[in-house]
Amino acid sequence: MARRAVRVVCSLDVEEEGLFRGRYPVASPQTANLEHLHKLSAIMALGVRPTLFCAYTVFDSDRAWQACEALAGARHAKAGCEAACEIGCHLHHWNTPPLASCASCLDSVPSCELAPELMQAKLDALFERARDRLGHRPISFRMGRWDVRQQHWPLLAEAGILADASVRPLHAENAGRTRPSHFHAPLGPYRIAAGGRTIVEVPLTCAPLLPGLPWLAKRGPRALYHAFHQWGVLALLPVYHPLWAMQAATLAHLASGDATISLTWHSSEMMPGGNPRLPTEAAVQGLLAKIRRYLCWLTS
Repeated sequence: MARRAVRVVCSLDVEEEGLFRGRYPVASPQTANLEHLHKLSAIMALGVRPTLFCAYTVFDSDRAWQACEALAGARHAKAGCEAACEIGCHLHHWNTPPLASCASCLDSVPSCELAPELMQAKLDALFERARDRLGHRPISFRMGRWDVRQQHWPLLAEAGILADASVRPLHAENAGRTRPSHFHAPLGPYRIAAGGRTIVEVPLTCAPLLPGLPWLAKRGPRALYHAFHQWGVLALLPVYHPLWAMQAATLAHLASGDATISLTWHSSEMMPGGNPRLPTEAAVQGLLAKIRRYLCWLTS
């Protein structure tokens, strides 16, 4: 049997601490977790080129940016291949300028409640700060909290974004309230027409435990539907699933006919204690070893 070519998209949300502390700070954000990004070299040595979706707080800090810049310029030779991190943009609208006098209140405000002019200004601030660091605007993007909305696509297209990774299929937590519903989004990459341009969406790889389960969840009790991501689906979030579950999700996804795999985690999960699930350096190294084993399994 001929081996099948599989495209792997490996990404991290690179951001200030706050995700596992209940709220993100508006003033004086802490980015100590970025000092641990160098650990990605163990994965990059396989020839993988991760995408680092960097928040404004990263671009705005000389010290934080140095950690990303080092990886973006790094080269890891492996069987004649070279890999370096791609830099993309990651919007935290609650602490990206311009900030209102009550900016902290935006921490719990969904992106759809921002005035279009304010959202445009925040995206401009993020993209311009990224250009200051890179010399050009990034072409890839991810919205914080999977909170991309229909009205955002034209703004992203106008900014020159060619690839987006803000969609998490089969996920309906707070759908229709604080978050959009991407429950029925395609499970593989698809094109979005916006403003006369095209954005390629690369969603997080998700696989239902059973083929008909999403259909049943949608028609069952609302509580089960909104919690479907907790009981009915495996997503390629390495921190939360063992290797065998990641492999099962991958095989199920490939069986559906799509050959693109997308997995992601957070920069804070590279730092001991950055995620309660990873309290020690040994736990972090265990995560990285699991990801390496997974990537090696994909090539086997």
